[in-house]
Amino acid sequence: MENSRYTRNRRREQERIRQRKAARRFLLLVLLLLIAAAFAVYFFVFRDHELNLTKAYDPADQVFGINQVELSPSQASGFASGLCVANEDYNPNEISLAAGAAGLFSEDTHETLYAKSVHERMYPASLTKIMTCLVALKYGNLDDVVTVGQECYNIASDSSVANIIPGDQLTLRELLYGLMINSGNDAGMSIAVYIAGSVDAYVDLMNQEAAAIGATNTHFMNPHGLHDENHYTTVYDVYLMFHEALKYTDFQEIIGMHNYYITIPNIDGTSRDVVWESTNYYSNGNATAPGDVQVVGGKTGTTSEAGACLCLYSKDRYGSPYISIIMNAATHDDLYSQMNVLLREIP
Repeated sequence: MENSRYTRNRRREQERIRQRKAARRFLLLVLLLLIAAAFAVYFFVFRDHELNLTKAYDPADQVFGINQVELSPSQASGFASGLCVANEDYNPNEISLAAGAAGLFSEDTHETLYAKSVHERMYPASLTKIMTCLVALKYGNLDDVVTVGQECYNIASDSSVANIIPGDQLTLRELLYGLMINSGNDAGMSIAVYIAGSVDAYVDLMNQEAAAIGATNTHFMNPHGLHDENHYTTVYDVYLMFHEALKYTDFQEIIGMHNYYITIPNIDGTSRDVVWESTNYYSNGNATAPGDVQVVGGKTGTTSEAGACLCLYSKDRYGSPYISIIMNAATHDDLYSQMNVLLREIP
């Protein structure tokens, strides 16, 4: 009897020991789960887990099959990967240009092929109208009919005009033809008032858009480019503006036109014929580009303070596009002679 009681007590003790071990294992498991949960909360919620991937992928590592990676100083990187860069003068073939500033930029490879003083402030004259046109394309409807007001007379009487008068009704597209083909300062004034309500408001918009595309060395005082000491830009900023404008097929069409004939109705019921001839010597036949280069179009600009200026859109024999810019040439003959030297740098 005592032996049977001893056996039962021993079994009870062994069961209690087994239960205590099971409880300890359960508590240990709960503790481990709590630790894991706390780590997860810390890692995913409280810890700043922004990874440093500066060298997460090294393209020069032979593991990736690339022995050497080179980035030309004339090529863009990072956020500007779709643009040419020019941090300093660049003249690999040692060509000689007397103009104050110049640049040649590939729209295909995003390489700067030539750069002279491209970040130095220059007076742009009518190269200003590249931005005038760009803003109108962005904010206006080219089929809108614009009634010309007195603003078309608020320019120097001897400046370049499209011969529009108050009361004329033209589409915005036609005003852009007068602005860019014939370099009409009067057209620029009417475009400004129609788009923004006033010339000053439009100029503010031009400065805003210039800053937005990175043309931070530019400041406009008017929509046409007549001289003002506080109206300036650089070759590189002109490149940025022209590059942006070329995204519009209408801009490419407008700058490629050699002339435009328009019949404008008069208020008295009659009408008058106006012809706008291109001021670009390559378009009007007064200059010939090098044999392998096709000049598609561009914009001219001239004042006594700015000198002779020209921005061109050209293509090589394979159709690859380029932007070339010269500012502050001494004369028109010098301008086109030097532009041909620059165009010969197109591969």
